[in-house]
Amino acid sequence: MYILLCNMSVLDISFTSMVLPKLLDIFLTGNNVISYKGCITQVFFFVVLMVSEYFILAAMAYDRYVAICHPLRYSYFMSIQVCFWIILTSWSIGVFDGILYVILISSCTFCRSNKVDHLFCDMKPLMMLSCSDTHTIEMIILGPSAIIGFVNSVMTLVSYMYIISTILNIHSKEGRHKTFSTCSSHLTVILLFYGTVLGMYMRPKSSYSMNQDKVFAILYAGVIPMLNPLIYSLKNQEAKKGLRRLMKQILQ
Repeated sequence: MYILLCNMSVLDISFTSMVLPKLLDIFLTGNNVISYKGCITQVFFFVVLMVSEYFILAAMAYDRYVAICHPLRYSYFMSIQVCFWIILTSWSIGVFDGILYVILISSCTFCRSNKVDHLFCDMKPLMMLSCSDTHTIEMIILGPSAIIGFVNSVMTLVSYMYIISTILNIHSKEGRHKTFSTCSSHLTVILLFYGTVLGMYMRPKSSYSMNQDKVFAILYAGVIPMLNPLIYSLKNQEAKKGLRRLMKQILQ
């Protein structure tokens, strides 16, 4: 779990480092210009980080499933070697998907406005600026994205179905609460991540709004990475005591 959490921290730091510095530069200096290469680079890293996070969150759900449903065999199913291959596979698929997206967006011809109506360079606002036929590109993107989202969603859902079933079979109320608390932080992060991504990309076209997309974008690129460390720290007793002391000082 801690190895996967470290990887999540890298993803969160990378997300904010990809988006927020340029946004701060725009707000502070008014320099809202980004080069074509810089825009393509943002697309690449956004896709890599998004896909990798899907897999890491699913792997963390599997980790909780093994820890709760098969605790005596945890060290076998989630060894250092297994964690290494999970992380390597997650990043490799993310990089492959990022390269695919960059190749597809680079094949587009941009002859309309050069103003990206978004907080950063994302596929949807960029394709809106293209005068090429983007239908084929959208279909190519939809295939791998749907498979990745479906596989990881099913893996996460099945893991939690087994976890909930095991928790319900625990007789003592204290035991159920203690067991569920080990995966409550991860479940909260999953709901935040999937909620914002679904709100961003799975809305019907009839309700599409670029302003809503900007709100969702700042949530998963800035707010959620900031909340993740706090959510996971709330399980730590020292962190709870420190937060209580801080709140008392603020209230006084």
